[in-house]
Amino acid sequence: MIKPAEIQVRFSDLDVLGHVNNCVYLSYFETARVHYFGELLGYDWDWVKDGVLLVKNQVEYHKPVLLSHCPKITVSLTNMGRKSFQLTYALMVGKTLHASGSSTLVAFDSQIRETVSIPKRMREALESLRTE
Repeated sequence: MIKPAEIQVRFSDLDVLGHVNNCVYLSYFETARVHYFGELLGYDWDWVKDGVLLVKNQVEYHKPVLLSHCPKITVSLTNMGRKSFQLTYALMVGKTLHASGSSTLVAFDSQIRETVSIPKRMREALESLRTE
């Protein structure tokens, strides 16, 4: 099991109301995704040849995140096709869900600039995140 991504809330993340601005959550989810990919595939993975493209994001805001909070984000796999997959996120502060979301990503080879089948090693690693 992968340890959740720990997020440090920065003062610049806040809006005039004193809570994390809605657009910052996508950055938090990206940080969590990179953390999980690093844990699953290692930090020497060739992202040029066996990369991914983000095609869709969704966020649901449940409770505000404040400067004093220490959010942790878990990532799960909910769907996987031949070329694309969907990850979901749960942003927790303590035991309380503050935000949830999802991303759809597609496997992409930047050398040939085309979508490709999800590489076998990535597919197997992602399966370990499946929650269904």
